[in-house]
Amino acid sequence: MQLKHTYLALLSLIFLSSFAVVQQSDTVNTIVLITTQTNYQAGNPIVLKFTTSTAKKPLLYCSNSYGSTLVSAILKNNTLHYNIPENITRKRGINTWKLLDKNTRLSGTFTIHPNTEVASMETYIGPPSIEAGGTDYTMLVVIPTDSLDNPLAENTLINAKHQFLASEENDVIFTKYLMSYKNINSKRESGRMLVSSECLGINSKEFTINVTAAIPTDFKISAVRPHDYADGNQVTTFSTSVLKDKQNNVVSDGTFVTFFITNDKGNILKTTGTTIEGVAQAKMIHPDYGDRWNIKAYVDGMSDSNTISLKYKQVIEDFEVAFTNKNRTITVGPLQSFMKQMIPDGLQVSLQIYKDGSLLDTIIKTSFNGYVNFNLKPAIYATGHYNFRIKTAGKSKEFNTIKLW
Repeated sequence: MQLKHTYLALLSLIFLSSFAVVQQSDTVNTIVLITTQTNYQAGNPIVLKFTTSTAKKPLLYCSNSYGSTLVSAILKNNTLHYNIPENITRKRGINTWKLLDKNTRLSGTFTIHPNTEVASMETYIGPPSIEAGGTDYTMLVVIPTDSLDNPLAENTLINAKHQFLASEENDVIFTKYLMSYKNINSKRESGRMLVSSECLGINSKEFTINVTAAIPTDFKISAVRPHDYADGNQVTTFSTSVLKDKQNNVVSDGTFVTFFITNDKGNILKTTGTTIEGVAQAKMIHPDYGDRWNIKAYVDGMSDSNTISLKYKQVIEDFEVAFTNKNRTITVGPLQSFMKQMIPDGLQVSLQIYKDGSLLDTIIKTSFNGYVNFNLKPAIYATGHYNFRIKTAGKSKEFNTIKLW
């Protein structure tokens, strides 16, 4: 019986001590949030306040999209004051906080909203050049920001304005996900487009978009030459018609045109030119022998021209060759053109030297005053019999068993 009374007394002491611990714990953990405001304007001070029954000052963990920080408390009249730093209060967005106290689980969020006045207009546009025809476009991106560089609130109205030739257009767009944008399509014509934007009375700077002609359509070519003789001296000038796109816009200056020339031997010559006011020109020196050229022009990968044919007449039908100075000086000439005048300087003449059926050397010189002189030095060409072949203006002559001594 006595044991029973002892057991009941022990249980009573355990129950009373547990009640006292719980009561003491409830007394210690009495930190309560008293700040009810959860929305603030950027730049305004933010203070979170908590009542407390102790002198403890736990840290406040605060985090936003820019980073995280710990805030110390100031205790005044049993109230904890947490002054949120400026680097947080100046930036719009949602902020989370948590009181770092092991006996108290307190956390929450507050939202910082941007100011309602525009301080600057961050404006981007590109590409700076687009193709006429209505299918190509440039994109205007506008980010209106307040004095603290915060993008303005969602659905802020922006006027996107652009001028092209005689037309002016104004489109209303709204911010979404911190920005707004507008695709501006080209017109059928080419020219310069001016673009700007406006938000809450603040205007952006002016941007320029070049609307260039689309790819050129097929075109025609022509040729102009002083005469039709193959004198190897005069120049033939090739020209295109005005290059235009399918909307009849003249292509941009500097469009590259390549002229391909195929001669009677199947060889291909090439000359190039760039457009000025839609017309490209290129030049090619006349051949030095009778030939026929077939010319066709291309804008690489885009368009091509018709084919024209030019015939050049042979001007030198024959030429004289003289051997002097123990046959070591070979004089070719006079070389006369179509009016029996001396051929212009620069006509190419080649001398091929053979010995015992093998080609020893090829010497190439150009004419001066209608003549070309070849001097064969004894130190190079020993005494003996040689064969010679002389070529110029598409003609050739052979001289066999010529003795050099």
